[in-house]
Amino acid sequence: MKVREEDWAPLEAEHHPYGIVARRLFPRSRHDIFLAVQQPTGRRVLLLRVPASAGQPVAQRYPSLPSTRGLGIEFATAPDGSTELRVVLTADERREVFNPLIADVATTAHAAEGPAEALAAAIERFEHWRHLLQSIRDTGLSEEARRGLFGELVVLRDHLCPVLPPQEAVSAWRGPMGTNQDFELTTCAIEVKTGTGRSPRTIVIASERQLDDTGTDLLLLAYLELDERRGGSGESLNAVVDSLREASPSAVVRAEIDDLLIRAGYLSEHRHLYDELRYTVRETHFWHVTGDFPRITEGDLRSGVGGCRYRISTVGLDQYGVPAERVASIVKGEA
Repeated sequence: MKVREEDWAPLEAEHHPYGIVARRLFPRSRHDIFLAVQQPTGRRVLLLRVPASAGQPVAQRYPSLPSTRGLGIEFATAPDGSTELRVVLTADERREVFNPLIADVATTAHAAEGPAEALAAAIERFEHWRHLLQSIRDTGLSEEARRGLFGELVVLRDHLCPVLPPQEAVSAWRGPMGTNQDFELTTCAIEVKTGTGRSPRTIVIASERQLDDTGTDLLLLAYLELDERRGGSGESLNAVVDSLREASPSAVVRAEIDDLLIRAGYLSEHRHLYDELRYTVRETHFWHVTGDFPRITEGDLRSGVGGCRYRISTVGLDQYGVPAERVASIVKGEA
């Protein structure tokens, strides 16, 4: 689910001296979730309403709710006595973040089993966004995160967009959603890694699920070896973002790109930080993750062990190599 600016227009067009103007999301949901506008302040709100019997124990578990610049979360009591959880936009400069944030929180709450679980899930998802926004508040994305995002965008632009319809290519980019692999297609999944000349022979794998091919017919590991420097003729993170947006044929596709970039932590307020560093792709490798490919998966771990972070060597991976033209065929479903 996505929340767009046009979704707010009819709510903001209604004028009441006091109260809340609301529109229900997920009409068939077991949960009461609304887009709302508070009057007379005009503040935008995501509202989750549950029976008091379910809401009050959760509110007692969270006597102090987290907040961050321009975004708040609070409990309130509705006129009928039910409990409301409200995610509120408190500063207009955070509008860029608010729509994808509340779409994510609403989708998470919608998927929860019961009303108490929905409240707890919504609070935890807001906390995830709060941590993300605080981590990039002053300095933007870390150098490692910038490099990783650059690699994902290059794979999207240079290897998926040329062979798939634009909407399909962009929708396949799932890394910002926290999925196991960065790209999910009907034909394959692709995990993307980047490295520089300082460490070209090892690749860091962040979890036991990244190279687990469960649920996909074919798993590819893409590795971009980058030259990274300030200045020079390389491409900045801003440049690859702009080239991807400019090549997108419709406002709908560009809006989805923007939504995913925000979820990845790329905000327009930080653009001035991303003109440097610049990257040149020295080599791009694709490997088919199968058989004895060096990896750790969930099935390799003892019960109770998880969150496994490890390194693999690129030496000896030639036997798993997949040429770029075959990658294109795989992505198109022709291989």
